[in-house]
Amino acid sequence: MRRYQYCLTVLLACGAVHAQVPASVPAQGHAAGAQAAVRRGWHFYDDPAVHEPQKEVVTPAPVAPPKPTGPQPPPEVKALRDLQVQLEQVKAVAVMNPTVANVRRYMELESKIVRNASLFADLSQKVAWTNPDLDPTTQGRPVNAQALEVFEQVQMQERYSALANIGSDHILMFFFRGDCPYCHAYGPVLRAFSTKYRIQVLPVSLDGGAVPGFTNARTDNGTAATLNVKQVPALFLAQPITGKIMPVGFGVLSEGQLVERIDALRPRAVETVETLFGKTLSSR
Repeated sequence: MRRYQYCLTVLLACGAVHAQVPASVPAQGHAAGAQAAVRRGWHFYDDPAVHEPQKEVVTPAPVAPPKPTGPQPPPEVKALRDLQVQLEQVKAVAVMNPTVANVRRYMELESKIVRNASLFADLSQKVAWTNPDLDPTTQGRPVNAQALEVFEQVQMQERYSALANIGSDHILMFFFRGDCPYCHAYGPVLRAFSTKYRIQVLPVSLDGGAVPGFTNARTDNGTAATLNVKQVPALFLAQPITGKIMPVGFGVLSEGQLVERIDALRPRAVETVETLFGKTLSSR
């Protein structure tokens, strides 16, 4: 009896083991599949599905450059530009590689350009001779010596006429020092100018001294500092009625220079002392 029970127990145990074996097979197969996928890694590639349509690559049509809309330059302009570029290139080659052939090529091209420029200058001169309005020698200051002398005489006469009545409402303020040799040399010139054009001169001495021709000079009371006079002799053109004043010049000036400078100041808007120096003579 006991031997029978033992055999039955063994048979039941073997049956249980046999029943569990099929359940473990699918697990092992799944693990093997995962390991195979890992081994394939990034080398794995799946062909696209047959049913997916292939995309057609469309090549864009070439875009034509825009056509110029403005007026085209004449062919001579293009030819000149090309010639200039060619000259620069040939010159660069000759400078960087100064062989006889390269230098000769540059000199021949440069000679061609010089000949064309000379022909242009000659023709321009002939056109100017027959068209006075285009002739620079008939416009402004002449270049001929004889014509230049006449021109300067006419200019001086016009300036003299313009200064004929300047003394009616203007005066000249003359700042000097008694120990200044240039002031002593300038005094007689300024005195003669004052007499000729009837312009009153107001002499102002910075050190209390005197110069020939101006014995009645006033001693400076600060006006020179107001006008920023740092060098003598100094001359200013003033209009007492309006209080306007403008520097004429510093140093010794000739009669011609005085006429030219004073005439140049007349038509312009004369600056006031406040504008030039931030002060007025009346405040002194």
